[in-house]
Amino acid sequence: MPGFEFFGEEERKEVNDVLNTGILMRYGFDAQRQGIWKAKELEQGLREKLNVQYAQLTSSGTSALSTIMAAMGIGAGDEVIMPTFTFVASFECVLFAGAMPVLVDIDDTLTLDPAAVEAAITPRTKAVMPVHMCGAMADLDALKAICDKHNLILLEDACQSFGGTYKGKALGTIGDAGAFSFDFVKTVTCAEGGGIVTNNKDLYEKCDAYSDHGHDHLGVDRGADLHPYIGYNFRISELHAAVGLAQLRKLDRFLEIQRRTKKIFKDALAAIPEVSFRRIPDEAGDSATFLGFFLPDETTTRAAAANMKAAGIVPFHYFDNNWHYIRNWEHFRNHRTLSRLAPQLEEAMAIYKDKQFPASDALISRCICTPINMSWSDEEVNARAAKLVKAVNDALGK
Repeated sequence: MPGFEFFGEEERKEVNDVLNTGILMRYGFDAQRQGIWKAKELEQGLREKLNVQYAQLTSSGTSALSTIMAAMGIGAGDEVIMPTFTFVASFECVLFAGAMPVLVDIDDTLTLDPAAVEAAITPRTKAVMPVHMCGAMADLDALKAICDKHNLILLEDACQSFGGTYKGKALGTIGDAGAFSFDFVKTVTCAEGGGIVTNNKDLYEKCDAYSDHGHDHLGVDRGADLHPYIGYNFRISELHAAVGLAQLRKLDRFLEIQRRTKKIFKDALAAIPEVSFRRIPDEAGDSATFLGFFLPDETTTRAAAANMKAAGIVPFHYFDNNWHYIRNWEHFRNHRTLSRLAPQLEEAMAIYKDKQFPASDALISRCICTPINMSWSDEEVNARAAKLVKAVNDALGK
């Protein structure tokens, strides 16, 4: 990661196709666009690549999640179970829908702990939202069984795991729907963009309309479209879709590079007895954007992270991160919003002011994730692996 490392002539060609027509919007202007429909072409590419029936592009992963929640009818009075370790967009989308985010502990997969999910279910629970963090998947068999048992929606936040699979199926296609991010630092980038995938036709049609002001897209004249319900402007542009189209064609190459590099890093660290690794329910499906590992305690982990940074190796010690882990989400804990939450939701959110998650803390405080870049030469990969081992050994006092 990220795909921009391999931005080249292929992306420029697709973008220039759009620039030559002058039609930058994905809808309408049929005659002027000279048969150039990059968003439609990318959606078809996603359907084929992921073996899914329906795909809808949006302006971001955040808008993709918000669109899915609206199409699923998630709203006031509903609860959505999600992990303590995620990107802030996950809870933002739940709050945008007017629903209550119910945060529960993670396990050593760095994703939802199925036992914690089961314990958090109430009569108000509408959906379970695993977040496939740092390129790898949650325990989808266990989570799907829980959702089936309780008649709940399984919504995959696959924004960080495009290209990953679980038992042969693409992440995002296993639940009722999945959302992807194609922002600038994702494995496949549109610069800015997102995607929705599902095998449910009714859900797809709702997402298609909702992401474009409620247009039903059934007429030949965009201005004459009907609006069966209110939507928002979550459209992707043709320029962004053009970039993503070229990037999607490179996905297999990206994954091969990431997996090869990650194996070198992991094999090097595996020689250190004190190191253990993030559990991945299906190793073969890991998109390998990050290597996640654990050290014996928080003090050693902090020292290793500092050593890695000094050596030029990026260390994400998410325990101190204010984007991805609840410990430093002060705006969330105190529900600081620019517009008022509904009174019932505001009252419910008060639980987070002092709520602690010791099981998650025990894992995240000892965890380091380091990103896998695709542009490194073989020599640089091996040199970085050696520096990584030394940084960890020095922290262990070896």
